[in-house]
Amino acid sequence: MTDPIADYLTRIRNASSVGHKVVEIPSSKIKKEITRILHEKGYILSYKFIEDESKHDTIKIALKYHPLTKKPAVKTLDRVSRPGLRRYASAETMPKVLNGLGIAIISTSKGLITDKEARDLNVGGEVLCYIS
Repeated sequence: MTDPIADYLTRIRNASSVGHKVVEIPSSKIKKEITRILHEKGYILSYKFIEDESKHDTIKIALKYHPLTKKPAVKTLDRVSRPGLRRYASAETMPKVLNGLGIAIISTSKGLITDKEARDLNVGGEVLCYIS
């Protein structure tokens, strides 16, 4: 696998489009941080990091759906920067997703943060993905 973040986003996208309640994803530090941000912003219900003795750690994510319409909370997950073409943005050119209704996850010197936090801290970085 050449792009583990794209695989992470695809697994969440596929599981939510089919209507699964839980999805399991192989773990890494960057995936754990993306999961934390998704939970803080209300795109997923809960998560659990499962550590295995055979070094195959996983992330178990409980997906969130609207109680009446049963539509997923995550409408779109788009990978922006990829291994073949990295995308960077300064604090001034930080993208807004759906005029501020969605979030962009940025990898900065301060760690993984959202586009709004990057603007507030006046830092730029690599734009990993858009979520709305």
